[in-house]
Amino acid sequence: MTQDELKKRTKRFAIDVIRFVKQLPQCPDKWYPGDQLYRCGTAVGANYRAACRSKTKPTFVHKMGIVEEEADESCYWLEILAGENLGEQKERDRLLKEY
Repeated sequence: MTQDELKKRTKRFAIDVIRFVKQLPQCPDKWYPGDQLYRCGTAVGANYRAACRSKTKPTFVHKMGIVEEEADESCYWLEILAGENLGEQKERDRLLKEY
């Protein structure tokens, strides 16, 4: 996969996460996991773009570690939402497969 393809893929993931979170119930106890997913799910692509602008290999490796952390956190919050049966299962599963 090329750098541009991965930029597009991580951007698509962010957009899909935003759409998924928008359809979650908006009461406080259900809002928090969605908010956390929103933050880390959109950070994957933003941090990948930052990594692509790295001037040195060590900086790139460090920033890619952040991308990996954000992706893993996205998976965690999707699993929490699944455990609470929040959000459409088919879309949750699709987002988890993207992880």
